[in-house]
Amino acid sequence: MSNGPDFSLELAAQAQGHTRIAGVDEVGRGPLAGPVTAAAVVLDPARIPEGLNDSKRLSAKRREALFDVIMDMAEVSIAHASVEEIDALNILRASHLAMERAVAGLTTPPDMALIDGNLIPRNLSVPAQAVIRGDALSVSISAASIMAKITRDRIMWDLAQQFPGYGWESNAGYPSKSHKEALQNLGVTPHHRRSFKPVHNILYQGKSVSN
Repeated sequence: MSNGPDFSLELAAQAQGHTRIAGVDEVGRGPLAGPVTAAAVVLDPARIPEGLNDSKRLSAKRREALFDVIMDMAEVSIAHASVEEIDALNILRASHLAMERAVAGLTTPPDMALIDGNLIPRNLSVPAQAVIRGDALSVSISAASIMAKITRDRIMWDLAQQFPGYGWESNAGYPSKSHKEALQNLGVTPHHRRSFKPVHNILYQGKSVSN
């Protein structure tokens, strides 16, 4: 059994005639606040960074180190769907929108995209293959998962400085106990997802904060 992701899915795609393979992943479906973030990464087969893995299996220090290595050694595009888009579309469609934007943002369009999950975004501009648990199987997808997570964590850290008390610097907007208590005590910020039940329920009770 493999100890981590490898390049076999990319090699299989290359055998079908695709030369530029992008790994695509998103992070941030579960939080109550902040955008959903996606990354598309095209690795150089001759310069694959060592230690790539599902971002959730890596320490924060290791993710940070790999972020810089991937940025230096691969082609990377990172994109987002906003809280407003999440509320207007639903979180699944918004996460797919972020993926579509990430792929479209690559300087040179890939021939194929390997998408983490079991669904292919409907408006993707290139042929694609959905890969369940792709971030643990494909180095390209694992690289994308690292880039998306670090970027989103940094966004949430910045927002935590503007809206202290919700713990976003540590919970990244996920519904931790302290975050939910802060929602009750401090109210809803402009960066909370109003379509998510814990936020919607508090808004219905009439407690929110402005800027």
